[in-house]
Amino acid sequence: MNGGDTLDFEVRPNPAPVSAAERAAMLANPGFGRIFTDHMVTVRYAEGKGWYDARVEARAPIPMDPATAVLHYAQEIFEGLKAYRAADGGITLFRPDANAARFRESAARMAMAPVPPQLFLDALAELIRVDRDWVPSDPEGSLYLRPFQYASEVFLGVKPSSEYLFLIIASPVGSYFKGGVKPVSVWVSRDYTRAAPGGTGAAKCGGNYAASLVAQAEAIEHGCDQVVFLDAVEQRYVDELGGMNIFFVFDDGTMLTPPLTGTILPGITRESVLRLAADQGIAVREELYSYEQWQADARSGRLREAFACGTAAVITPIGVVRDRSGEFTIGDGAAGKVTMELRERLVGIQRGTAPDPHGWVHRVL
Repeated sequence: MNGGDTLDFEVRPNPAPVSAAERAAMLANPGFGRIFTDHMVTVRYAEGKGWYDARVEARAPIPMDPATAVLHYAQEIFEGLKAYRAADGGITLFRPDANAARFRESAARMAMAPVPPQLFLDALAELIRVDRDWVPSDPEGSLYLRPFQYASEVFLGVKPSSEYLFLIIASPVGSYFKGGVKPVSVWVSRDYTRAAPGGTGAAKCGGNYAASLVAQAEAIEHGCDQVVFLDAVEQRYVDELGGMNIFFVFDDGTMLTPPLTGTILPGITRESVLRLAADQGIAVREELYSYEQWQADARSGRLREAFACGTAAVITPIGVVRDRSGEFTIGDGAAGKVTMELRERLVGIQRGTAPDPHGWVHRVL
């Protein structure tokens, strides 16, 4: 059926899939975001017609006219989530309904046609069903899923597109950071900001990430793994990292994370950490936290741990903070107890080795 909240998917198998032997070799050391499965999802939208022509087909280049709207006006959004191999060989997803909801919120901010949640979830399930052999069995591996949508109308003119293409591609992945889980170093950007009030900071759109790349490059030049952005108004308060939210753990057992004021992406991992912390009786404040206070608390010992969190890296401890005036270490620079306990519990839920009291894990196959 066409134009509704659900569609019938036409499956067009890849006529030249990767062989089982080649796939096994690729899955032995997949890295992150470098190899891809045999298929992709495509669904089209036209104003007055709705969503239609849902397919699972061979992953291939997308033909694109030079005047395609996304190339000129950047109407584009995306999501990221992972599929996991369960102990019995089945496949699960972690909170895909939350990704579906955020995808719609991003679409609204970017003046794009929203993908119905059930269509979003069905598309994920269809791709996983066809490419299930690409889901790694390795305990550190997963299948990273990238739903995205862009303005596909061919025109030049500043207006919302009347046509869109929704796609999902998939990539088997290992650990996000090379060397596995270990404290990362972060660079505090003083020259660039990620988002301003009233902007697109809460939307998961490519433009936000493009704007962060120069600061991320600066971080790497200074020997750091990631960049931390401060607020755009006062250049004083901590917002988030280039691609992750941030938490702070204090000596009294409480935690703090910057509030969602429209400039920070409402991370699904962030919200999961808030609920897991509440389960463990940890009080978490969502409050503004200045960079000056961060420095002072680290040096006094009041701040014991800090960590970044997101779909790709899950929970990653922060060891060293650096800016153009110098650097400081958080705690003893090692991964903290609270950080690693939260990570272990969250990873256990995602992979089906720990209880799932909130019903976050969705069985696909």
